Amino acid sequence: MTLVLASTEIADLLSGVDVFAAVEAVHADLGIGGMTQPAPATLAGSDDTVFLPMAVRSDRLGLAAVKLMADVPGNTARGLPSQRSTIVVSSVETGECVAVLDGAMITRVRTAAASAVATRHLARPDSRVLGLVGAGNLAVEHVRALRAARVAPQLDHVVVWSRSSSTVDRFVAAVGDFAPGLAVTVVDDVRTVVESSDVLCTLTPSVEPIVRGAWLHAGQHVNAVGARPRPTHRELDGAAMARGTLVVDGAATARAKSGDLLEALREGALPTDTRLRELGEIVAGIAPGRVSAHEVTVFDSVGLAAQDLAVAAAVIDLARARGVGDEHRLAPVAVSA
Repeated sequence: MTLVLASTEIADLLSGVDVFAAVEAVHADLGIGGMTQPAPATLAGSDDTVFLPMAVRSDRLGLAAVKLMADVPGNTARGLPSQRSTIVVSSVETGECVAVLDGAMITRVRTAAASAVATRHLARPDSRVLGLVGAGNLAVEHVRALRAARVAPQLDHVVVWSRSSSTVDRFVAAVGDFAPGLAVTVVDDVRTVVESSDVLCTLTPSVEPIVRGAWLHAGQHVNAVGARPRPTHRELDGAAMARGTLVVDGAATARAKSGDLLEALREGALPTDTRLRELGEIVAGIAPGRVSAHEVTVFDSVGLAAQDLAVAAAVIDLARARGVGDEHRLAPVAVSA
């Protein structure tokens, strides 16, 4: 039977899932070569919409998955989400379609969890100020993920910027609901956020660089998250990408769709033979993370199907335990002789 889970059902189930642990575990798997994670293809057409089929196989989980992600900039004018996705999960043993899930909430929480994993392994443990460039739903989720995982136990102050005052108001209200004691300062420019933060998260669909390397300071950790999966879209300039130790979630995927990386390489800010250190190598203890208090670290987060599968697998297990979702038989039980 195939379990079908809608976005509202997934949202309810996620409160019972340790998303951080699931995402950290699959990065460790990636670090030791325990998963098959190719770079996604890009399916473009005559308009500005692109589809990315993101595939992964995990023998540890006994599952393979494909997330079809649609990036549709024109949806903003339609009042619709600019990114939509559906996750199809199959059994490695039998090939049966185990589940079909809406991808929106899973994508949001796994993205924030990946930043939290990177922050745990790359940020200074005495970091106190979290800077957010962008104040939308992903910013709220980053605050939630970083606090829940306690990756930097002393983070007690958020500095935030957004182009939209109404978005900032919604952010402040949402954070106040689950973190009432957290100090939040709203500022008028990006540079102030960058210069005042110990941990910086960039969460905008920027096309041109919005953060400059000259603004970064010693000991800072940056999670570059928001840019669309397009080879020319970026939030960090080349100097920021080259400012310190660069870590990616997946090297093949970053080289396929990270504008932050590809533009830095094109401009010569990074050498063309740059060896990309993967977060999974650090989680698995194969490569070093932060090596000094003064080091600048940059995590280029482009998003992996492995992260989607990790969270989807936990959601599927919990849904079946609770009897949530609709079961459908998509194929015959057996083939007749």
